[in-house]
Amino acid sequence: MTFDPFGDFATRGYLRNVARQKDLTIVRQMEHSSFTTGLEEAFAQLNACTTIRYEDVLSTHEVLFEAVYPSWAGQDRLATTPKLVITKGTGDDKIIFAYPQDINRAVAFALTRGQDKAYMAAHPGDVMGYLAHGHPFLDGNGRTIMTVHCVLAHRAGISIDWASTTKSDYLAALSLELEDPGKGHLDAYLKPFIRKGIDPDTFVANVGGAPGLDGENEDTVLGNTEDPRLKAEYEAQELKRKEAKP
Repeated sequence: MTFDPFGDFATRGYLRNVARQKDLTIVRQMEHSSFTTGLEEAFAQLNACTTIRYEDVLSTHEVLFEAVYPSWAGQDRLATTPKLVITKGTGDDKIIFAYPQDINRAVAFALTRGQDKAYMAAHPGDVMGYLAHGHPFLDGNGRTIMTVHCVLAHRAGISIDWASTTKSDYLAALSLELEDPGKGHLDAYLKPFIRKGIDPDTFVANVGGAPGLDGENEDTVLGNTEDPRLKAEYEAQELKRKEAKP
């Protein structure tokens, strides 16, 4: 089933893309072109930030994907689809991402950990997992957080040799991290690929070399955030996480 959170795929194409294109292969090509074209500007903006905040993550997404999704690039799911539960996978492999009202808190928590240089150097996978849990956008999440993560890693004195990773193994480790946070699943996977910090001039090549960036696995609308059954399932998942609750 096509991911259609706006309910207007028939008239406006996949996620209201600028071309109203319905062919997902073509949309992914458009996304990849926009992403690679915008990387240099995105890194320049992030490098200018003394402290990277949630708003900077939103701005990064806007720079990377506004050419494809001009109506909502840079807006999170609280703005675009505030009542929808977004998930990836099915059955026992299902991951429920942060509810719209929790996205800011989840990403801010990841950024706090990621800007603790000692913690980031020791646990880059944990930071990536918490960023991924936030899942702020309807599309482009993986590429956006990898861009932010690259800058956080650099400030901690390390880099990830993304070109040496494999998409299937990385996504498998990330799924484990999301299902069972704080147990080091993604830290263990990334450990062989940790290198010394790289020159900011090579950030684009570093992230651009990651496998599988020409498209992401499609999300699913699971239901409404007010559904009692889904709320109970989500709250049980959230108990595993360490970000501070209000």
